[in-house]
Amino acid sequence: MKPFSNLELSSFCGQIALILKAGISSLEGLTIMQEDASSPYEKEVLDALLKGMQETGSLYQAMESTELYPSYMLHMVQIGEETGTLDAVMGSLHYAREDAIRKSIRNSITYPMIMVAMMAIVIVVLLVKVMPVFNQVFIQLGTEMTGFSRALMNVGTAINRYSIVFIVILAVIAGFIFYGTRSDSGRSLFRSIGYKLGFTRTIYEEIAACRFASGMALTLSSGINPDRSMELVTALNDDPVFRRKIDLCIEKTQEGEELSTALFHSDMFSGVYARMASIGSKTGSMDKVMEQIAGLYQDDIDTRMNNLLAVLEPTLVVLLSLIVGVILLSVMLPLMGIMSSI
Repeated sequence: MKPFSNLELSSFCGQIALILKAGISSLEGLTIMQEDASSPYEKEVLDALLKGMQETGSLYQAMESTELYPSYMLHMVQIGEETGTLDAVMGSLHYAREDAIRKSIRNSITYPMIMVAMMAIVIVVLLVKVMPVFNQVFIQLGTEMTGFSRALMNVGTAINRYSIVFIVILAVIAGFIFYGTRSDSGRSLFRSIGYKLGFTRTIYEEIAACRFASGMALTLSSGINPDRSMELVTALNDDPVFRRKIDLCIEKTQEGEELSTALFHSDMFSGVYARMASIGSKTGSMDKVMEQIAGLYQDDIDTRMNNLLAVLEPTLVVLLSLIVGVILLSVMLPLMGIMSSI
């Protein structure tokens, strides 16, 4: 069975949330959903979930056995079942919003990527086909290309001569990108690379902090003590760097530090978020503060992504236009000089 898309996950979460809020049990709810299944595939998945529920009595274990659901969602369901807030958890899993964000990002990137591909083709044609023509013109005028224009023509000659090698390199790069986006080990590799870059590191850290704050809000609102809350929320994060911060925070709380102080000293929250956590701890409203922090982090992530996409397109246009302009000027200026001296 193939994994669910974000839109399918959103539909599943919404249905379960409505069922639970209506006072219907998970098992009975899955039975209702199975009876109303609109496709053989959906019916097959719900059959597997029903079988798992009957064997284990746990929605989390039933979902885990299908291997169709993301780790984050599974651990949120586990927290919901343990804390008795499964209806709130399922309602808080905004996969529809994530799907909209992903589509927005994909649509925003599609045009620049098409433009890059077209401009790359133009540049290759200039180097491979047009530059040799200009070289013939120079030869007919009793001279030849020199300096930068000569180097560009040599690049074009190399591309033409070793085209198979370049095609293989492009295929390897495409395969690497596919591996990095489709497999767990690939995503871990991309994350380790991303942590070495300032902008992407900030986004990774904010996503991890957002998940932590969201999970803490759910567990603390259910009356679970902070230590157990952090143990449950640790599983929500697949970010090894942030997991080490959580471990350090747990260690400090076990040593007697207040949760807000431990969060600050473990570098999980800083600045305004640390002050909000401190106020929440002193006023006994840490769960509400954590929910606010999660919302602020999400807004910040959205803003960063929108700013990145807004800058990307004009930057590509300027960069690629400069490249084409430099190639043409490298041959046109010497040619105009020769023509004017005749």
